[in-house]
Amino acid sequence: MADTSHAADAAPEAASSGGLPQFDFSTWGSQIFWLVVTFGALYFILSKFILPALASGIAERSDRIADDLAAAERMQREAEHANTEYERGLADARAKSHNISATTRASVEAEIAAEGEAADTDLARQQAAADVRIAGIRADAMSNIDGIALGAAEHIVSKLAGISPSAAAIKAAVTKA
Repeated sequence: MADTSHAADAAPEAASSGGLPQFDFSTWGSQIFWLVVTFGALYFILSKFILPALASGIAERSDRIADDLAAAERMQREAEHANTEYERGLADARAKSHNISATTRASVEAEIAAEGEAADTDLARQQAAADVRIAGIRADAMSNIDGIALGAAEHIVSKLAGISPSAAAIKAAVTKA
């Protein structure tokens, strides 16, 4: 029985030494002290070193984002201004090309009209010269026609009738006809 009493005395001792130490009420005071010291030190370290660094990083990022947004707005205004200037320049270039085209068209039409008038004048001059030549040829032909008609009539009468009429008789007959 002595062995069993020794075993019975060992069971409460083993139960008290083998449990979780945080549930031992005799150490709660020191645990609470170290909990307060640990959280105080952690709060001090966070508030003095880590949180200000995070806050400055967030502020720097916020400032950078604001600067980027301002730069983007400025660039958008510049792009809109450049687009407006481009459209204005394009409209001016179109108007200028239209004016150049109209001026060129007018000058070409004037040149064509001048060349047409010069050609018409030249043709009129050439036609007048041709009319004069034709009139001269006609006058020559008309003056020769009497001689040719007289010669032909004399030749025909001499061949048909076998007689040779006088030049005055042939001329009188040709003039009468």
